[in-house]
Amino acid sequence: MIVILRSDIGDQSEEYQQALDYLSKLPGITARAHKVQGTQQELTEIYLIGDTKTLSAEEVSAVPGVERVIRISEEYRILGRHRDEQRTSGFEYNGVLFSQGTLNVFAGLCAVDTPEHVELMLKALRDHGQVCTRMGAYKPRTNPYSFQGHGKSCLPYVFEQAGKYGIKVVAMEVTHESHVDEIQEGLEQTGQATGVMLQIGTRNTQNFELLKAVGRQQAFPVLLKRGFGITLNESLNAAEYLASEGNSRVIFCLRGVKTNMGDPHRNLVDFSHVPVLKRLTRMPVCVDPSHSVGTRERSPDGLYDLMHATAQGVAAGANMVLVDFHPAPAKALVDGPQAMLLSELAWFLEDVALARDCYEKRQALAEAHRLA
Repeated sequence: MIVILRSDIGDQSEEYQQALDYLSKLPGITARAHKVQGTQQELTEIYLIGDTKTLSAEEVSAVPGVERVIRISEEYRILGRHRDEQRTSGFEYNGVLFSQGTLNVFAGLCAVDTPEHVELMLKALRDHGQVCTRMGAYKPRTNPYSFQGHGKSCLPYVFEQAGKYGIKVVAMEVTHESHVDEIQEGLEQTGQATGVMLQIGTRNTQNFELLKAVGRQQAFPVLLKRGFGITLNESLNAAEYLASEGNSRVIFCLRGVKTNMGDPHRNLVDFSHVPVLKRLTRMPVCVDPSHSVGTRERSPDGLYDLMHATAQGVAAGANMVLVDFHPAPAKALVDGPQAMLLSELAWFLEDVALARDCYEKRQALAEAHRLA
């Protein structure tokens, strides 16, 4: 059960304390209070954990300060829809809105290699009106002898250059909770020049201690990638780990699943799950075509497989695209063969806009048939 307090009640008010005291004393129930920052206002949601079937929703609704009560109807307690469309959906971070109705493109370096390449990438994004990017400082690799990323040493110049070129959000993978502190320190050193979206990679989707640690921090939103060898349900429960610790600003990323059934692509593209995720949860949905396809192969129509996969995800309603670009892919230290060229950025963005236009027209058509 989820108890939502009125938006005008602060955590120092008498009504807030009365409501929390009452709910905490319910037999067999643990009450956890969480602040939820929506696009319009901040709300307090209190999650009642335990056997809530015998609780009277009417009695709980009558507690001073309570706006409404939601009985949980899905397994995903915090991030699920629960047949209540009034709950806050989406969030704003550093001036950028993320929701199930928006679309943001995060093009950038899979792994930071040189300051020169970082600047060339960020300048190209600025010149094409983009305010988001991906920049990998910490890179978990299958081979222990492969490049593992520059780590915290590259953070100051990445953040400085992001600020210089007007980049508001940098998606950056973390593999240990200490990386969160290093990112925070790097931002402080550069005067909070930009914002960071923490990324949990596919290998860490079931690293539960990392999920808990990242969920406890409130400074940064989180991009969670689907685990490449587990079910969608298991990956969604990983997202719940983040939310259960207090951070519900989560975006779920589809990046393909590991199976030879996807050959010759790197992974089996799973972008048909975009509408499934939007139906089951309130999370914005991201697609990562670079790690799904893994090559720069073109089809006879002149389009890259990667662009076809991107269009499939966007036309299905994706809210974010995470894609690899590089000024010199042959010199890239990670995933160069799948990176697109800076000279192709305008083409890629225009193609994404066409796919988005297609989705919006499909939406309008569906609405017209619903009202008919």
